[in-house]
Amino acid sequence: MPDINKKIRIIRSNRKTLAIEITSKQEILVRSPYSIDDEYIYSFISKKRAWIEKHLKDPKYSQQDTEDIAFLSSEDIKQLADRALNYIPERVKHFAAAADVTYNKITIRNQKTRWGSCSSKGNLNFNCLLMLTPPDVIDYVVVHELCHRKEMNHSKKFWNEVRKILPEYKRSQQWLKDNGISIIRRMTG
Repeated sequence: MPDINKKIRIIRSNRKTLAIEITSKQEILVRSPYSIDDEYIYSFISKKRAWIEKHLKDPKYSQQDTEDIAFLSSEDIKQLADRALNYIPERVKHFAAAADVTYNKITIRNQKTRWGSCSSKGNLNFNCLLMLTPPDVIDYVVVHELCHRKEMNHSKKFWNEVRKILPEYKRSQQWLKDNGISIIRRMTG
């Protein structure tokens, strides 16, 4: 196994927690609050070494030949965003009633790292690439973000809220884990 320290890139921001991400180019991104020093970050990486090495060996994280990927043009992305704007707000409306939550603005974006997000103000963001996934996966992401209106974390209480609305959510979650990277890679051409 090559020295993982050579593949690490630290990105500091106003976030509150440390997070590790393996990119499609097998780079190890460490997202960190400004307040955490390098020594603590490298200690954190050391504790996560087994997880990092496992994911670096996983074929879905290895770099694919770009010839095998049908990259999306800017026109393709625009069409996906238009489709998402027509489809996702209706799903949000439907599931917000089921979850008994409110929300503010819905924004459709083309993102390389997230399928959706929910701000503390109730603003919802969704990735236009969701339109390349099955309808039940779109519903899962919508429900996931709406449940953050009750629990702004991924605690057991949060997952219980998701399960109340979508008892079979783990199938869609697994579909995204298995297929999501190959969809997102279509944007990186």
